[in-house]
Amino acid sequence: MKETTIKEVITKQDWGMFLKLPWQLYKNDPLWVPPLLYDLKRQLNSKLNPFFKTSEVKYWLAFKAGKCVGRIAAIINHQHNKHYAEQTGFWGYFECINDTVVADLLLDIAHEWLRQNRMQQARGPVNLSLNNECGFLIEGVESSPVLQMNYNPPYYPKLLEKYGYQKEHDLLAFYLSDAILTNEKSINRLKRISEAVTQKEKIKFRYFNPKDFKNELERIRLLFNDYMSDNWGFLPMTKEEVDFMAQSLKPVLVKELAIFAEADGETVGCSLALPDLNQLLKKMDGKLFPFGIFKFLFHKHKISDIRVMLMGINKPFRKKGLEAVFIYRTIMEGIKRKITGAELSWVSEANTAMIRELENLQAKLYKRYRVYSMPLKQNKITILNNVCYEAASNSI
Repeated sequence: MKETTIKEVITKQDWGMFLKLPWQLYKNDPLWVPPLLYDLKRQLNSKLNPFFKTSEVKYWLAFKAGKCVGRIAAIINHQHNKHYAEQTGFWGYFECINDTVVADLLLDIAHEWLRQNRMQQARGPVNLSLNNECGFLIEGVESSPVLQMNYNPPYYPKLLEKYGYQKEHDLLAFYLSDAILTNEKSINRLKRISEAVTQKEKIKFRYFNPKDFKNELERIRLLFNDYMSDNWGFLPMTKEEVDFMAQSLKPVLVKELAIFAEADGETVGCSLALPDLNQLLKKMDGKLFPFGIFKFLFHKHKISDIRVMLMGINKPFRKKGLEAVFIYRTIMEGIKRKITGAELSWVSEANTAMIRELENLQAKLYKRYRVYSMPLKQNKITILNNVCYEAASNSI
């Protein structure tokens, strides 16, 4: 039997294997989208990403017969535990061959570190936080993921469930196809609702103003922290976190797809849709330089889909039909740009109001992502003797 060992990520060589492992595992999968390495390195850099100011993260690699075959990160988010008064540890960036021994050892070492840091339960997959990729894809593996959504082989959930994990929460992705986007009856219905809501509620709608970028971001942050406050897994976002995320998304921002709703001069809702950059990342193979940037510039106007990432309304203005207005305006702007499809994600399975609105629009529930959890107990396998355990650096 070939020995499987675990090593903590320490050296630049280790980091290279950690970052590039997906290229090895997915090399024959036409649906996989290579991440942009520049953004991934930036995300994991503890000196740049404000997430690390209130969190601790460790990373490990798995080797079998000397070959790298798996990776995992264990995460302690102190803000989460303070907000929810619990001791929950997270794990993410999980990649693994279809081998229960390898998967078990990766989870074992993550559990051991979390348990030693007084965590009482483990939850994942979460790539640092819920603002990044999270959940294993359990339905909808037939198509490629859109911008900042996860993708994994069908055997990942099986490895996890065999280990003892159970469902914690499902995150849903809905799709509006061109058949719906160009359906005259549906569009006319949305138009009537939009006009009625705008007139009755005296709501004004406007587009994102790039010349006022920082203040626009702050408006989105304040709205997010209000409308998401009763959503599963919510954590208030800081200015630093929003600014950090915005730097990655700014190059693909289309101002007409970022819409604000205002009442008496106050921002009461917003909707943010972005072109599906993943359609270009497939062509760029994760590299922005030296030629990826030219591919991006050449193909960016050929993106056919968008992802509606945010759609939120302040509590006093809910149940007034503003969601329909946002969707109608986004559809109309998308049609101008020859957009043929839109994913709306993610939506918590507990957000019944939004789910009902999307179903009324005949949006199809086409992907389901599952976050799992389990209590932290003494590991069933003794692993410390197999671990090359040294002090690690969190900087790439």
